[in-house]
Amino acid sequence: MKKSWARLFLPFVLLIVVIIAACTQPMNRSRISQWESRFYGTTLDRVTPDQLLREVGLRTDLIRAGTVGRKIYRPMRPKYITIHSTQNYTGDAYNHALALKRGALRATKRKGGNRIGYLTWHFTVQSNVAIQHLPCREQGEHADFDGPGNNYSIGIEMCEHRGNDIGMTIDKTARLAAYLMYTYGIPLNHVVPHYHWPRISPYIKDPHKNCPHFLMDGGRPGGTWQWFLNRVNMHYSRLIPGPVRNLG
Repeated sequence: MKKSWARLFLPFVLLIVVIIAACTQPMNRSRISQWESRFYGTTLDRVTPDQLLREVGLRTDLIRAGTVGRKIYRPMRPKYITIHSTQNYTGDAYNHALALKRGALRATKRKGGNRIGYLTWHFTVQSNVAIQHLPCREQGEHADFDGPGNNYSIGIEMCEHRGNDIGMTIDKTARLAAYLMYTYGIPLNHVVPHYHWPRISPYIKDPHKNCPHFLMDGGRPGGTWQWFLNRVNMHYSRLIPGPVRNLG
C-alpha cells in the first residue's frame, strides 16, 4: 500500500521540484554589482509622490490624440506595470518619442495580432529622462495583443543606446514604477516583465519574449528580476502622503 502511494505521488513531487528550480534562477551578481555601483550617492530620503516623480525627470510628449497609434480612444483601468527593454542600440528616448508621434513604428494589423497597426507604450526611460507617450488610462500596444498585458498594463521601455547608463536607467524605471504603483493602487506582484505575457500567435515561435533581456536570467525571470522588484519596493517604501500628478 505504501509503495503504491509513493508511486502515485512521486511524479507530483518531481514536478514541484522542477517548478521551484525554474523559479529560482540565480541572479547575475557581477552585472548587479556594476549597476549598484552607480547608485551610491543617489537620493534615498522620504519623499512625497510628486517629489519622487521629479527624481524620475518626467517629460510629457504625448502622441497626438486621433492620430497614428491614438486614432481610436481605448480607455484602460491600469492594473499592471509591464517592463520592457528597447533592444534599440542607436535610438534614445527622444528618438522613440518622435517615432511614436510620427507613426513610424508600424506593425501588421491582423486578427489575433496587433490591433491598431502601430506599436505604442506609455513611457520610455533613459539615465537622464523619462518621456511619457500615452495617458496612463489609455491602452498601449506593447505586450500580448488582445490580452491583459495590453488591456490593463502601463508599458515602460528602458533605453539601451550607446552612452546610456543602464544602471541609472534601471533605477529611474524603479522610481517610476513605484510612483505608478502608488498612484493607481497597483501591487508589487503586478509589476511584471514583458516575458510575463504570452503572445499567442501562429507567427511567433516562442510566446514568452526574453524581455527586458538584461533583467532576465537564462531568458526568464529569476534572481535578477527579483533584485529589480526589491529596488522598486525600496523606492515605494520611501513614499509619504502628498500631492500626486495626474498622468492621464
